[in-house]
Amino acid sequence: MQSPDNTQAHSDLQGTVVAAYGKRYQVELNETSQRISCVTRGKKTDVACGDCVTVKLTDKHEGVIENIVPRTTLLYRSNAFKSKMLAANVTQIIIVLATQPSFYEALLNRCLIAAEAAGIKALIVLNKCDLADNDNAKQKLALYTGLGYRVLPLSAKQDISALRPYLQGEVSILVGQSGMGKSTMINALLPHASVRTQEVSTVLDSGKHTTTAAHLYRLDTESILIDSPGLQEFGLHHLSTDELEHAFIEFRPFLGKCRFNNCKHLQEPDCAITAATAAGNISAERLAIYKMLRTEISR
Repeated sequence: MQSPDNTQAHSDLQGTVVAAYGKRYQVELNETSQRISCVTRGKKTDVACGDCVTVKLTDKHEGVIENIVPRTTLLYRSNAFKSKMLAANVTQIIIVLATQPSFYEALLNRCLIAAEAAGIKALIVLNKCDLADNDNAKQKLALYTGLGYRVLPLSAKQDISALRPYLQGEVSILVGQSGMGKSTMINALLPHASVRTQEVSTVLDSGKHTTTAAHLYRLDTESILIDSPGLQEFGLHHLSTDELEHAFIEFRPFLGKCRFNNCKHLQEPDCAITAATAAGNISAERLAIYKMLRTEISR
């Protein structure tokens, strides 16, 4: 006669991937909220934090991921050699910047483009606004407010309440360079999570990596927050050139209006994007970023 444990081991259970550590995943089972350690069959590593999966138990606290339920969204980055999945089924990307250390505007643009291409709305959070000398960072972000992106000034160490309404009913992922205050934000939102925070290395003007895996936290029954490892780069090699140009939201009214159907918007004559930039409808900075990325992914 089989024991109850063995009977359970042969039935498929459903759950959510709440942490992804390389080839091992932590899955929270839907029925019991129990968390078990899982691997995938064979060499598959295409599972992301936030994935809904079916699992076969191999032990009381271990299992094998059998299937991934079709995703609504997938946020990932890629270079010429490999891709890295950040999270699945998210509805909102929260790009965390700070007044100190100084943030890379190119990284902000890459995150916005990845969000647009994946059909995920974006919120830009400027953290550490309690620190003096934050005018430069605020001026930089005026461009993005002008494009229609939501920009939220915040001092996570002092008061996180301004962020809470943006999280309600959403599956949000926090992305950003190390040292921008993502862990501080999670500690403020979820005191029991006690995510490690580290001081910023002023010598390197960059944060030290504190998070090495993506983690999913439940804020309440309707709201989920995923923390991702600190980024220093965000490759977009998985985008086609069409997806890239469409991801620049201010380009959209002018696409299809160039003299040539296959216009790359680099230096072709009678380019509607170049003309719109000259007329002040597109910023020269954003066009320069587009040209850099277009060259990068065309290689």
